Amino acid sequence: MTFEARFDLSSVHWSHMEGGPEFDYPIEYDVAVLGSQPENGTLDLLVRFAPNSHCHFHRHVAATRTLVLQGEHHVFDTEPDGEPVHKIKPAGTYGQSPGGEIHMERGGPDGAIVLFNLHSPTGVLFESLDADHNITAVSTIESMSDGPLMGG
Repeated sequence: MTFEARFDLSSVHWSHMEGGPEFDYPIEYDVAVLGSQPENGTLDLLVRFAPNSHCHFHRHVAATRTLVLQGEHHVFDTEPDGEPVHKIKPAGTYGQSPGGEIHMERGGPDGAIVLFNLHSPTGVLFESLDADHNITAVSTIESMSDGPLMGG
C-alpha cells in the first residue's frame, strides 16, 4: 500500500524570532506550534531556521524527537566537560533525546525546517541560557501554545 501526504507550509502560522545586540551570534528563526495536549505533556512544533542563523542558546528539558524536513540542521552540543560537538543533520534525519542537553542549533547555508515532538510531564520544554548557563527564560507547553516565548 502506498500512502502520500502533503503538508502545506504556506498555511502554517509562523511566529518570527530574532536576537538583539546583546547576542554575539545571529539569531533568526520562525516557530509554528502544530498542536499541543497539555494534559498529556506534549507539544509538536516546526522550527524554520534562516540560513546560517541560530535559535537561542538553550537546554532541552523535555524528551525530544526531531525530523529534519528541509535543509541542514546544525547542532552544537555542549558536553559535560564543556567541549562542543558539532553535528550536521541533513533532511530526512530522525533523532530522539531524553532531554537535558545544552546546545545551540542553526540552519545550514540554505536554512532548515525541523519538526520537534516534545514530551514533558511537568510542561517545561526549554530553558534559554546565557553564556554562563544561567536561565534567562523558560518555555512551557502553555506559553508555547499561547505564542512562543523562547528567548524572551
